[in-house]
Amino acid sequence: MVPEIASQPPAAGQGYRPPPQAGTQTTREDLRAVIAARRDLGPEYEDALVDSFLDKLDVEIAARVRNEVAAHIGHQPLPGRRPKDSAVGVALGSLGIGIPLTGIAAGTSGGPGLLLAWGGIVAVNLAYALSRRTQR
Repeated sequence: MVPEIASQPPAAGQGYRPPPQAGTQTTREDLRAVIAARRDLGPEYEDALVDSFLDKLDVEIAARVRNEVAAHIGHQPLPGRRPKDSAVGVALGSLGIGIPLTGIAAGTSGGPGLLLAWGGIVAVNLAYALSRRTQR
């Protein structure tokens, strides 16, 4: 005889059981119906009833998986499309700032000022590149 698993309370020590999901109630009702039909029809129909229930369960699981995949795909960029790359902005900004800094540094302090200005620009770009590497 098959016990009514869906209607039994959790055994002591099993811990937290999450609340049922949307399709779970229908699955519980289907399982109860299969168990009741097995009682009415007898053990000779047990295999057919189990196969029928498992087919319904497979359909429900496939639908849940499709919904989860669709939800995850909705949050990801489409294949073939690259996400916006801010590295181009940082590179152009560095060049845009580098040109006036070069003139100011070379005019006021000569070679050492020029090396210091471009060393700072290189350091900013290097820090940005390293931060992007750890985000991937």
